Amino acid sequence: MRVLITGGAGFIGSHVVRHFVNHYPGYIIYNLDKLTYAGNLENLKDIEHKPNYHFIKGDIVDRELLNALFDKHRFDAVIHLAAESHVDRSITNPLEFVYTNVIGTVNLLHAAKSLWIDNPQYKTPADRNLFYHVSTDEVYGSLGETGMFTEETPYDPHSPYSASKASSDHFVRAYHDTYGLPIVISNCSNNYGPNHFPEKLIPLCINNIKNNKPLPIYGKGENVRDWLYVEDHARAIDVIFHRAKTGSTYNIGGHNEWKNIDVVRLLCKIMDRKLGRPEGTSEKLITFVKDRPGHDLRYAIDSSKLQRELGWKPSVTFEEGLEKTVDWYLANEEWLRNVTSGAYQQYYELQYAGR
Repeated sequence: MRVLITGGAGFIGSHVVRHFVNHYPGYIIYNLDKLTYAGNLENLKDIEHKPNYHFIKGDIVDRELLNALFDKHRFDAVIHLAAESHVDRSITNPLEFVYTNVIGTVNLLHAAKSLWIDNPQYKTPADRNLFYHVSTDEVYGSLGETGMFTEETPYDPHSPYSASKASSDHFVRAYHDTYGLPIVISNCSNNYGPNHFPEKLIPLCINNIKNNKPLPIYGKGENVRDWLYVEDHARAIDVIFHRAKTGSTYNIGGHNEWKNIDVVRLLCKIMDRKLGRPEGTSEKLITFVKDRPGHDLRYAIDSSKLQRELGWKPSVTFEEGLEKTVDWYLANEEWLRNVTSGAYQQYYELQYAGR
């Protein structure tokens, strides 16, 4: 089977690529990534020479490139993770999110349809074809103090990022309903773990604590997120890819609801212990900043459908996963230095200057 994984040099994508390359040596895995600030081939150093792995540098917005790649490699399946995903960046530059997350997704859908459905010379059995679209729980909007997102929750996006992902979800379903394209969609909660680009809360705080820099927390830190360890997410994608019914949707969550401020305080305690600092040292770095526009209060994923139908469940608690994540970052300081230089550092300083 020839599987195209988009965005495979990014945080979640690199874990998915590694999982499929290592667990399915009979598959040929093609990793298509634009290598933006968040894409890093160092994430895949351990598998770059595997015989069933191939990297292709390219942009999913480039329709001609996608058509040529599908025509040349005859992909049997797609796992689509390539996306702009940082909410703050979407507020600053929403059009970039429209191009990548909406137009890029439609370009992929069209290329898959052209090969699998419209091309009479493509003879691979149809049950090998699948367009797996990886989405987010942010398309559902915000929850109050109670309740959870299910697969039937109506879409209610509140940021340019979540609106672009909601739009791409709708296009994926439309290609299934209109053209019969075989698709599945999963919507996941906040991921954390190794290789996470340090603009997101957990890796940002780990890096800043290590360097005695302020820990910027939006508002009062009362926003609640459901945290999913990235390797558990990769396992869930594997299960859904191989066992889900065409046209279905699954929510993936870690059953780890935490307020942002409590996440940061726990990180401070772990980092103080790991760095040999007196307890409470890092907590003094917490700095509350003006809340961002359209900041959703609470996300919570009900993943009972995935657990009931396909047998997946999280393998670690949040405390266990956070310990593993901190250990990884402390053991990979060179990786962290490399990705926090240059363009990212300029962006970070611009975002938090004067706050």
